[in-house]
Amino acid sequence: MASYLGKLHRLCPPNLPRYCDFRHCRACRIPVHFPALPSPRFLARVAATLLLAWLAAQLCLMLHTPLPWMLGPLISVSLVSIAGAPTQSWAKLRNLGQWTIGGALGLYFTPAVTELVAGLWWAIALAIGWALLLGWAFGRWLYRVQAASMLQLPGMTEARLRATTYFSGSIGAASEMTLLAEKEHARTDLVAASHSLRLVIVTVTIPFALQWAGLHGDASLAASSIKVVQWPGFAWLALATGAGALLMLKLKRANPWFLGALMVSMGLTMAGIELSAVPQWLMNAAQLVIGVSLGVRFRREFLHTAPRWLAMVALGTVGLMLICAGFAWLLHWGTGLPWVTLLLGTSPGGITEMAITAKVLQLGVPVVTAFQVCRLIAVLLLVAPLYRFLNRATP
Repeated sequence: MASYLGKLHRLCPPNLPRYCDFRHCRACRIPVHFPALPSPRFLARVAATLLLAWLAAQLCLMLHTPLPWMLGPLISVSLVSIAGAPTQSWAKLRNLGQWTIGGALGLYFTPAVTELVAGLWWAIALAIGWALLLGWAFGRWLYRVQAASMLQLPGMTEARLRATTYFSGSIGAASEMTLLAEKEHARTDLVAASHSLRLVIVTVTIPFALQWAGLHGDASLAASSIKVVQWPGFAWLALATGAGALLMLKLKRANPWFLGALMVSMGLTMAGIELSAVPQWLMNAAQLVIGVSLGVRFRREFLHTAPRWLAMVALGTVGLMLICAGFAWLLHWGTGLPWVTLLLGTSPGGITEMAITAKVLQLGVPVVTAFQVCRLIAVLLLVAPLYRFLNRATP
């Protein structure tokens, strides 16, 4: 037993999980962390939150709102969370949702569509450069409008505020931007709050605006390679995409459950291997848990986190969407692709949320996904070196 524990402790993560027990390895006296099951109270909160989300989705279906299975849960859970209700999301369910969405989106990358997307490499490169420039400009604007008040806070210096505004403005994944900001000694609470608010504003605003305007994408990009759920093909698809997600998780890549499943599903489709479609009820459930995971971020304490800061982030996010709409029009003029598809591909929203929007509204899933995935990877690789380059002369 001691030998077993001596091997086991080396597998423990550096950060403790939310629910764990503590014991000590008798061989080396190093604490060993055993994952524990969530408490009944936690599970009850999760179940109540999911029930609320499902009811909200049903209401949105009746009202014919866009993306009812994601926006209904997101808006309802956000409102009751801000009101003080003990809402709860479970990371395992969110991971399953991202796994499902990633596997489904990869089915759109047929050989013909892949050839089309590959021909857009120059537009994707421009979009990456645009995202880096826009994020830097947003951060500079935040610094200018916030410096007078934020520098009065205890422990806030000019260098720390520069890091905070830079990573708050960067158009990237919230969790990864927060980790990068921590390494540069930024206020991570403000960075996380900024990205959460931006993500929700974009996710809610764009689908409603597109539905109101009655805009549509290219029908040739709206169909996946296979539309029928087949057994045991679906089981093989689930196993393959799950293995891809676990590999990305082991490699500690960003957004592993989404990107790992997406890459495997995409590779199979590009190779002409058609296993099965993803059941619609599973897609609906995935959207629901993703909406819940976004909604629970908004607590009462969230609004008390520098309210003027959040107001400026909200105002800046609206500006970002308008500027991105103009950039998407330029790409539309250069590529001939539908403007609305390029709008989703270049918008400052999250990759999962924008891809879901493209799928549900049939707005060119492969193009949107390709733009968003390439931007995500490039921003993660370049945003920190760019920050150090821009601030190399700053003490």
